[in-house]
Amino acid sequence: MILASCQALFTSSTSLMAAVAGLAGLMLAQNKALATLPISTMWVGTALATFPASLGMRYYGRRVGFILGCLLGITGALLVAHALAVGSFWEFVGSTVVVGTFVAHGQLYRFAAADTAAESFRSRAISLVLAGGVIAGFLGPQFAKWSKDLVPDVRYLGSYFVVAALCAASIGLLAFIDIPRPVRTAVRGAERPLRRIALQPTYAVAALSAMVGYGTMNLLMTGTPLAMVGHHFAFDDAATVIQWHVVAMFLPSFVTGNLIQRFGVLTVIVAGAMLDFLCIGVAYSGTTFVHFWVALILLGVGWNFMFIGGTTLLTTAHTPQERNKAQGLNDFFVFSTAVTASLLSGQLLHYLGWHLMLLAALPFVAIATLAVLWLGWRQGTLRLLS
Repeated sequence: MILASCQALFTSSTSLMAAVAGLAGLMLAQNKALATLPISTMWVGTALATFPASLGMRYYGRRVGFILGCLLGITGALLVAHALAVGSFWEFVGSTVVVGTFVAHGQLYRFAAADTAAESFRSRAISLVLAGGVIAGFLGPQFAKWSKDLVPDVRYLGSYFVVAALCAASIGLLAFIDIPRPVRTAVRGAERPLRRIALQPTYAVAALSAMVGYGTMNLLMTGTPLAMVGHHFAFDDAATVIQWHVVAMFLPSFVTGNLIQRFGVLTVIVAGAMLDFLCIGVAYSGTTFVHFWVALILLGVGWNFMFIGGTTLLTTAHTPQERNKAQGLNDFFVFSTAVTASLLSGQLLHYLGWHLMLLAALPFVAIATLAVLWLGWRQGTLRLLS
């Protein structure tokens, strides 16, 4: 419950920033093609901090690591608020790197859920913690609507004050977290080189599934508020679409673990990829509010299946002694993909338009689908083929 509540506060912060960051960048940037650069640099901070965050928790425990992450979140949010107050785009860009280190720590809530769960309950434990994001689906965009003009004359500044407050609330909850620190016998022992772990087919497909699921989601979610405003929708309309997208990302978590146990992890990942294909088709077919809304809901559920599926599959590719470095490398891959996707989102949208940006995601979803089908054929475990 504590992890799920922290996940809710964390995802409220990230969904709030997803709704406002691109538009704040558009407001400050002289070159409008750089509007999503602050989102990209946030993911740069996330990618760079994944290994330190994961390895730090290995030695100092989850509680210390998560509290440190929240302190970084408060610091980053206040730095962004200052950048908005003085109207400095490049200070905004630099400050979001610090925000990204907070995101790197928050992304580990799902792995913390697996630390003490029995193997038979692991996929459901991951799912139930991520289900805390359902609350965030309602809170984050609502906070964005309420806080965007909270500070007179400086739009979006108040939103980052709310992010700082949500991080502070998480620290209060984390004081009660009870995950045993790893003992020396648990962190020592025979460990394979990281290269050997990463070259396993199971690890590679798990990482690829999470990378494509996250990258596709980030590409389209980052571009959606800009595309909607470009098609003359109000900010509140874009925030509502993001709201339902975030709900769709996390609401299936109540059943995703059960679906994995019932149908197999590879089948669930393939189902997520099919939903991504359907999302792209719906978004390509029109630019009404309903098209954006339905497409982003499909995108959210697709992300859920691919990301939880990839996370669950990853836990089968390493030993307990190897988990921190294996998880850290996986998240480095995932958030490096997020950096690229968010940066490309602004560039593709500005120079090519919404429809061509949608088509750019297709080959990556196809590659992930083929990789999962290949692993299922190799292992004889993909139930769609059996």
